[in-house]
Amino acid sequence: MADETEIKNAFADHLANRSFPCVAAKAAQAKQQLSLLVAGHMLCPMDDARILDFLYSFVDTYRASNDFYHSAAILFKEPQGCTEEMFEDAMWKRLQSIADLDAQHHRYDNRVSHDPSSAQFSFSIREEAFYIIGMHPLNNRESRRFAYPTLVFNPHHQFEELRKTQKYEQIKKVIRKRDMAVSGSVNPMLEDFGKASEALQYSGRVYDETWQCPLKIKHATS
Repeated sequence: MADETEIKNAFADHLANRSFPCVAAKAAQAKQQLSLLVAGHMLCPMDDARILDFLYSFVDTYRASNDFYHSAAILFKEPQGCTEEMFEDAMWKRLQSIADLDAQHHRYDNRVSHDPSSAQFSFSIREEAFYIIGMHPLNNRESRRFAYPTLVFNPHHQFEELRKTQKYEQIKKVIRKRDMAVSGSVNPMLEDFGKASEALQYSGRVYDETWQCPLKIKHATS
């Protein structure tokens, strides 16, 4: 099994590949504003406290910076070769667990909704909302395939700030054009914030209108 350094280097190489569509992630890596943590099995809660501490540290760093393009990625060593259903199940288990731990100390980010069915929903840690991207080897979207199960946390507020600078639409067009080139189509689950719940986009699976997010938010709200 690969060690932590090898896994982190593999992820850096994956982002650096010309075919990888997300220019924001590339920018975060180029600016050395991409934080990485390697955890164990995605179905095991053993690393949850360490993951939360890592995200807290990332939030502090992000809030102290005046620069755009910050991301944090949790790279799990296992399970290898998980199906979309396995990944989705593991993803919601980990997000539920770290959300429960966070709720013991913090309220929910009041700039977004805590209701996963709301079009204003975004995942919150330390009162900082995040848009999450799931990646794994068998994802139906080629642009979301990576050798290890991965959760990428992107501060929601930085997208709102990019909208104010008119950069957001340019970045979105570039990403969707690159995604089309890699996957042959634009992700059918992709919607701008406020049009549909972000929860539909986290795993990369395609859902119909009957799908319900299993996440149960227990935070107090401001």
